[in-house]
Amino acid sequence: MKKPTLWQLYFSFVKIGGLTFGGGLAMLPMLQREVIGKYKWVTEEELLDIYAIGQVTPGIIAINTASMIGYKKRGIWGSIVSTLGEVTPSLVLITLLASILTQFEENVLLQHAFGGIRVAVCALIAQSVCILYKKSIVDLPTLLLCLATVLGTFFLQLSPIVFVLVGILFGLGVQKLRRRKA
Repeated sequence: MKKPTLWQLYFSFVKIGGLTFGGGLAMLPMLQREVIGKYKWVTEEELLDIYAIGQVTPGIIAINTASMIGYKKRGIWGSIVSTLGEVTPSLVLITLLASILTQFEENVLLQHAFGGIRVAVCALIAQSVCILYKKSIVDLPTLLLCLATVLGTFFLQLSPIVFVLVGILFGLGVQKLRRRKA
């Protein structure tokens, strides 16, 4: 596969950054469409790994993910350009809208519009979860870990970092047991 140009990386992440409302999880459908479906820069499994690493490293997940995909495809310059592409729409929008929105923050129509955006973002996140579930839950141990994480999140309300660390230890333990059996 031919390497993407720096312009392709930049404009792809401008599109992802500009059309993603609702934070890091909301960008998953756009990432899947752009970097897997359209350009085939990464596989679904690679995107899951990149996304997981992006969640546990300091910083904003969208930027971490863009940086890692850019680095994978074009090295340090790819990382820089992808990151700039991801943040450009936000910087432009925030600069243009900051003063305008404060004048309309009590506007009922604007509040309803943002409520509608939140509902749409929730549906997009649910769609991504369904797609990623098929690639992530591959056997009984991964199903048990998923259930434990969901239940732990709802009932214990621990930091996601705890669940990521438990997931790492669980994965290492399962692999060690499998090697012993083999």
